[in-house]
Amino acid sequence: MVPRLQREAERCYVGEMAREPLSPEPPFAEQLLSQAGTLYNFARYLCRDAALAEDLVQDTFARALDAQAQFLSGSNLKAWLFRILRNLHVDARRRDRRNPVALSPNDDEAEASASDVWLRGDIEIDRLRSLVATDIESALARLSEDARTVILLDLEGCTETEIASVMDTAVGTVKSRLARARAVLREQLQEYAR
Repeated sequence: MVPRLQREAERCYVGEMAREPLSPEPPFAEQLLSQAGTLYNFARYLCRDAALAEDLVQDTFARALDAQAQFLSGSNLKAWLFRILRNLHVDARRRDRRNPVALSPNDDEAEASASDVWLRGDIEIDRLRSLVATDIESALARLSEDARTVILLDLEGCTETEIASVMDTAVGTVKSRLARARAVLREQLQEYAR
């Protein structure tokens, strides 16, 4: 009796599979482009410069396309791209430290361009948004690079395991960095908690 039930279950399962059309996976480049906004936001906070962030995202896409064969289909593309982007950023920072001619970006120009984005709609609300955004960005900027990276990846919805994979550290390290970074941000932004 049991083998007959098993054969019937297999027949139903195979019948269900035959009725459902298999949706083809979108091309790899299309999957990459679907992550462009998320990667840009992450790069923007890492670099603190829109032009550098765009370059970093472009380099990330180029590196990902070159390494397409290394990507395991079905694994987390977003985490893989974050890891590539972070590694490129860290490499660029190391190169910049050794470059005696490198200039630091002008913070006043970055603040001016950021405030222009908020000038829409009600002026008072826009000023408040700008104030809050500036405070949050400066609080994030005061964090160490690893702490800022952990916070930004957490805000992007990555799990602690995915963050550990991106940062090439243990999950426990990610948990402690995340807890410490949140505590620092809570302290720096306590005015807004009221």
